[in-house]
Amino acid sequence: MARAGWALLGTLLLSACSGAPARPQDQGEGASSGGERPSIVSLNPCTDAILAEVTAPGQLLAISGYSHDPSSTSMGLEAAARYRGVSGSVEEVAALDPDVVVAGSFLAPPTVNALRDLGIRVVLEPIVSDVEGARNQVRMLAELSGDRAAGERLVARIEDALRRNTAPEGWSPVPSLVWESAGLVAGNDTLVVDLLEHSGFVNSASTRGLGQAEFLPLEQVLADPPRVIFAVGNPLAEEDRMLHHPVLADMKDTLRVPLSRSLIWCGGPTVPRLLDRLGRARRAWLGRHVDTREGPEDAARARGFVQKDT
Repeated sequence: MARAGWALLGTLLLSACSGAPARPQDQGEGASSGGERPSIVSLNPCTDAILAEVTAPGQLLAISGYSHDPSSTSMGLEAAARYRGVSGSVEEVAALDPDVVVAGSFLAPPTVNALRDLGIRVVLEPIVSDVEGARNQVRMLAELSGDRAAGERLVARIEDALRRNTAPEGWSPVPSLVWESAGLVAGNDTLVVDLLEHSGFVNSASTRGLGQAEFLPLEQVLADPPRVIFAVGNPLAEEDRMLHHPVLADMKDTLRVPLSRSLIWCGGPTVPRLLDRLGRARRAWLGRHVDTREGPEDAARARGFVQKDT
């Protein structure tokens, strides 16, 4: 799929993060019954990554073209290359003759209806907004694929990442901002902010009265800077100039941490990667400001992280 399509997907994901349904919606018939494992096509980069881990060889017939694009994939490109990529047209999907199509909740109703008319079961997955939703999504997709144990292994990885990146007892949450191209901010009802808070940060966008995908201009950031800025760039957007504006370098008490767009929207295997990134950012903050709380080796690693990534 064309790279520009990810920008549209990002807008849809951002706008859909609040108020997503608690459970996926199933539409249509056609899933295999009994003990057979259904053949699946995934049309969403978030479900692509999960299904690649919980399906048997040959069971996942295709994934979304987004997962073949380094700017939009939520899984490794080498892993994605093992699967056919599709744009999501009814014709492409019908040619693969899957039992089940798994897609995002923003899949166009005419496409859903056409797939249903072909006898294909359609599972519409909401965007997860917290870590509990991420666990539930993994378990649901694993059950759908017929391998609950694979789902529990992935959930165990999420739990391990939560444990190793939990903020220390007595830690004072660090005011932080997830700031994207064009000045968009992450709202509280999002997975990235839930994990941010778990890792020892607090979302300063909400303290400014801002919600999901609202706009925060550079001038307001400079007037009242957070302690950490997680800069989520888009290589296709001219607005990235704002995230790298030279004046930000003069904010000596603010740590800037680049954060990949591929980490902020999806659950599943993305969660441990994001948690480790946030844990490193906390140690970076600690290394700059309070490095008596960790040993010399941890402080040195934190300083290396700051030099490399900011």
